[in-house]
Amino acid sequence: MLSILSGGVTLPQTAGTADLSARTARAVALLKESPHTLDGFLKLSEIFESTTLDPHSRETVVLTVAERNQCHLCVDMHEGKLAALGPAPAPERLAAVRRFTLQVLAASGAVSDADLDAFLAHGYTRQNALEVVLGIGTYTVSTFANRLTRAA
Repeated sequence: MLSILSGGVTLPQTAGTADLSARTARAVALLKESPHTLDGFLKLSEIFESTTLDPHSRETVVLTVAERNQCHLCVDMHEGKLAALGPAPAPERLAAVRRFTLQVLAASGAVSDADLDAFLAHGYTRQNALEVVLGIGTYTVSTFANRLTRAA
């Protein structure tokens, strides 16, 4: 199940990843109580993974939402996925997408022109800004469901 929920990345089997795999399987089992919610999350996740945001930026959005929503399962899973991507080619871009994600969350989407311009100044596009919103929505479903079912 880890590969389904983490976008197809399989982490090397260690004691930590075996535990993460078991935790993920438990979360999926709990979420199956609502097949529509599980299916919706999986479809949204697949769509988010196909956006024009680069993989490092996508994982930064996910981690930002997971940390904000205190979903320890998602934090652990996506820290592993981000690490598997290797070093970020431009760490300042990731800092910008993290800031922007937090600003979108804090403003319920109504970020200031200055905040949007600061995001765009790091090479992101208006399309990317909307894709951040998609990532926030997708991983709000996941993190809230994990916390509700006590999977996190």
